[in-house]
Amino acid sequence: QVQLVESGGGLVQAGDSLRLSCAASGGTFSVYTMGWFRQAPGKEREFVASISWGGTSTYYADSVKGRFTISRDNAKNLVYLLINNLKPEGTAVYYCAASSSPAYFLKSENSYAHWGQGTQVTVSS
Repeated sequence: QVQLVESGGGLVQAGDSLRLSCAASGGTFSVYTMGWFRQAPGKEREFVASISWGGTSTYYADSVKGRFTISRDNAKNLVYLLINNLKPEGTAVYYCAASSSPAYFLKSENSYAHWGQGTQVTVSS
């Protein structure tokens, strides 16, 4: 069973960029579709982005297209989320997740069996 640990969160200013990382262990990382989700205070967790096992296909929520980039390094068992031009509404706990489904356009939480503990991103205006 794969374990996931996110890192890279913190307190940043609006307009800054940030790269989140998710380290996987305990499984064959390259066979999993990976996703990022976020949960803002008082809101439900929402899908942000996903990437196919080979890294060639990506899928984004409409709200983040053009500012967020998901990528992965299978040799290092890492998946990344680059966030550009951070906005205050981007304040949330960001989670990575792994799915054994061969599809990459997975926006439902139910599609992912493995989750990290999350990393807090706080954006000040």
